[in-house]
Formats: sequence, C-alpha cells, structure tokens
Amino acid sequence: MRGQEHEWTGLMRSANAGDAAAYHRLLSAITPVLRAVARRGLLRAGQSPDQSEDIVQETLLVVHLKRHTWDPNAAFAPWLFTIARNKLIDALRRRGRRVFVDIDDFIDVLPGEEASEPASGVDIEAHLQQLPPRQRDVLQSISVEGLSIAETAKKFAMREGAVRVALHRGLAALAARARKDLP
Repeated sequence: MRGQEHEWTGLMRSANAGDAAAYHRLLSAITPVLRAVARRGLLRAGQSPDQSEDIVQETLLVVHLKRHTWDPNAAFAPWLFTIARNKLIDALRRRGRRVFVDIDDFIDVLPGEEASEPASGVDIEAHLQQLPPRQRDVLQSISVEGLSIAETAKKFAMREGAVRVALHRGLAALAARARKDLP
C-alpha cells in the first residue's frame, strides 16, 4: 500500500500541474479501491452495498472539484480516504436506520369508522401497559397527546434522537404483539 500511496501522490501532483494523462491514471487507480471501501463500509453498517457506486461517484466528483485544496506536500491517500469516509457517512445518514412496519400488519386491528374498539378485539391499552415505561410514555405523548418529537424530548428531558429511538422501538413492539394476537 505504501508504494501505491506514493504513486497516487505523484500522479496527483502531476495532475494538478496540468498532466491530463496522469489525472486519468490516478482516477483509474483509485476507483476500484474506493469501490471496495464503499462496499465494506456499507456492509459494516448493516446496509446493502447496492449504493456503493453512488458513493464512489460522489467521492470522485469531490476529488475533481476540490483537488486544488489538496496540499501537494502531503500524502494523497489520507485526503482521499477522508473524502470517501465523509461520502459514506452522508449516504448512511440519507438512508438512515428506519424501522418500517407494513400497514397491512394492522389492517385487522385498526378500528372501523363506526367502532370504538379495534375490529379484532385486540386491546391496545393492554399492549401499551406491557411496554417499558419510557417507550410507553413517548408513544402516549406523541400518538395520543399529539406532541412533537422536540416537545416530547423537552417534556421527558431526553434528546430528540432518544425520543425517536423509543418511539420506533415502541411501535415495533406493539406491532409484534398485535401480530401475535391475530387469528
């Protein structure tokens, strides 16, 4: 890797001096490495590597647009991998860690327009009482009282991220319990 870093640094210096062939060789050399880094980062984060090519392209674009900011007295690889890491983080933030619950899982437990009880007889209140207190409080605050994430965080002296986690975990637990009660 040390020889590769030295080669990349030399190519980047030449490219910034106007050598188009050196720039092309540099991009050809770093692309497969960036692809492997992006795939490995996505897999490590528990995500599908299907967006690794987008991360590679975004990284190459930043390298192209910001190449004038690279210090020619410094090694090229750390600068490159910092950009790649930041693009990976951006992609993970855009995708986020979300819990998706299919609405079809609730079709039998949602109350009808004329009914005040859930159609299947599932006792939602009983399920709520089985949740850990923090999850139950957050669910009631947001779903019943209609408070926002920020208002709920302030009410319970929590960070907004912790409120979101408690909300999603509580909803997932309710969905799992409701599925068990379905015929």
